Amino acid sequence: MTNAVFAGSFDPPTNGHLDIIERAAALCDKLDVVISVNPEKKYMFSEKERLEMMASLVTKFKNVTVHSYSGLIVNYAKSVNANVLIRGVRSTNDFAYEFDLALMNQNLNPDIETIFLQSKEKYTIVKSSSIKELAFFGGDISRMVPKIVEDALKEKFKK
Repeated sequence: MTNAVFAGSFDPPTNGHLDIIERAAALCDKLDVVISVNPEKKYMFSEKERLEMMASLVTKFKNVTVHSYSGLIVNYAKSVNANVLIRGVRSTNDFAYEFDLALMNQNLNPDIETIFLQSKEKYTIVKSSSIKELAFFGGDISRMVPKIVEDALKEKFKK
């Protein structure tokens, strides 16, 4: 049985994230999407908001659950008996960062494998920080994020 974890800040969730989730869900028996919580990082959306958005976005996948966690993701994976970490990569820069992270995780727990899923070409420019900036200036983000995320960003910037 393959139990996988796909972790990220998902601030906000993007169509690229959802594409990775869909493809990963097809590869494993169970996929746990984990909203990472780093107390040192400033998020636009609260942990609760990110959790609720992501939970509503993955309801169509019967083998996908959503949780949040603060700590090393390899420890979370062990605690839920996951044997695979899923990582999405958009570019060679992403790959270099993710490769180093995978090596560190392998040192922390050699029983957990990391699988890299490359983004589809249409999602290579979809980056949460860029989407937030574009939304701030009133740009069209409708092809980059689901409608509920677009609406949530518009609401954040009305304030």
